Amino acid sequence: MIRLSRLARFLLPLTVSGITLLSGCAGMSSSTRASGADGAASAPVNEQQVNALYAQLDQASGQYEDALQLARSGDKKQADQTLDETLDQLKDAAAKCGDTPGCDPQRFFSVFDHLLRLKDGSFIAGDEGDTLPDTPDAGVAGDASSPVIQALPRAQQSVTLLRGHKLSDLIAMNGPVKAALEEWLTWLRPQLMNAYVNYEYMRYEMWPAYRKADLPEAILFGILAKESGGKVHAVSRSGAAGPLQFMYSTGRRFGLGTVDGFDQRFDPALSAKANAAYMDEQLKVFNDNLELTLAAYNGGEGRVRRLVDGRDNISFYDPKIYFSLPAETRDYVPMVLAAAWLFLHPHRYHLKFPHLDVRPGHIVLQRPASLSELTVCLGEAGGKQDGWFRVLRNLNPRLNPQKAQPEGARLNAPKVLEKAYAASCTGGHWPELAADLHAASDPTMPAWMRMRHYRVRRGDTLSGIVRRLGCSNLRTVARMNHLHPPHYAIRAGRRLKLPRCRR
Repeated sequence: MIRLSRLARFLLPLTVSGITLLSGCAGMSSSTRASGADGAASAPVNEQQVNALYAQLDQASGQYEDALQLARSGDKKQADQTLDETLDQLKDAAAKCGDTPGCDPQRFFSVFDHLLRLKDGSFIAGDEGDTLPDTPDAGVAGDASSPVIQALPRAQQSVTLLRGHKLSDLIAMNGPVKAALEEWLTWLRPQLMNAYVNYEYMRYEMWPAYRKADLPEAILFGILAKESGGKVHAVSRSGAAGPLQFMYSTGRRFGLGTVDGFDQRFDPALSAKANAAYMDEQLKVFNDNLELTLAAYNGGEGRVRRLVDGRDNISFYDPKIYFSLPAETRDYVPMVLAAAWLFLHPHRYHLKFPHLDVRPGHIVLQRPASLSELTVCLGEAGGKQDGWFRVLRNLNPRLNPQKAQPEGARLNAPKVLEKAYAASCTGGHWPELAADLHAASDPTMPAWMRMRHYRVRRGDTLSGIVRRLGCSNLRTVARMNHLHPPHYAIRAGRRLKLPRCRR
């Protein structure tokens, strides 16, 4: 059980007021935000003013975490005073953000959510207060009179609700789902953990689309974990691409095109928006049946519609449906549902997702560098033992990670890296080492050693071709072309592979 402490009572009204205010701002179109509430001409962005608001947000966030430490140490009087000041600062910054051109409301969403998630969603252990269930489903979709239900904004409720129903009630805990749970918890456990980490750093870009569509965040995570593991640039053998693996034609249908040479399927925010639109569309088609909607996402909506044939109450697990689908789709649906279930209930399965500081920030390059060089330079900053390459690449999907970006370039990065970059990567040993490693290259094969092709002419023999073109030796050429001694028979018109030829 989790106790709703005094700290929670400070944070919940903050989240309600802040996110309610910012939801209105985020819900406007970009053109509306640019023109202002009265429809006036687009106001210029005041970078200094925007950065001041972000600084105020960061300062208040740090003070809140300090207050947590004070409360844990027993200094509740000072903790209460700090929380009062923090609440005022955050409300003030949130209000100003809504009126400031260029201020990103998603940055505030991310910080509010970070504060709400501190200490695994609980607050001060042992603090007296109202008692709440320890599962997200019960805490969000339970008794409407609960103080948390009344306090939590719709943005938080949508995490575990689908069309007004608890997501846990919609996931059938049957054989296929249990088998999928075992896979995620055993040999696929590293992939699940990596997917969670990757998602958390992209969450501020991807989750708003699901929140706006009133779709459960757990389903977004489940799809991401199964489709790409949170690797933005993943491409399948069938041509599906991006973190949510859209086929080209489906992506085009939901607004994902190619702009200035960039395939928008690789954009986390745009792909999440397209995925939310797809899920919303197919849920309506399949009478809010989640399993059939996921089956359509993987196996094609046309195929699933034909199998369902207009029947409203048919189940994905009906043998006539289940065994008419490809094995990949029969595996896909329970795997997504199992990952979503673990996202909601990790502690039921001895699973502990890491606590991460995923607040978004930016790095302004003080010297040219590629994402690869930055990864070497940053090392294990912030305690990230596997480095920052995947995070930096996911947050900057339009950039070639091997291509140096110019001085002054502004890169998306977690907030925690801003100080690490300033300390280690603007000059000195580490950026020089990174540049030296990046400049290294493998030897280039001489032209005469490269593979070439030759079209056999009438009267040619294999030995004659090898001698005339100065190739390595007869046996090597024969082996590469699956020719057998003693005659090495070849026919006119055949195309031969010829390695290491001098002419």
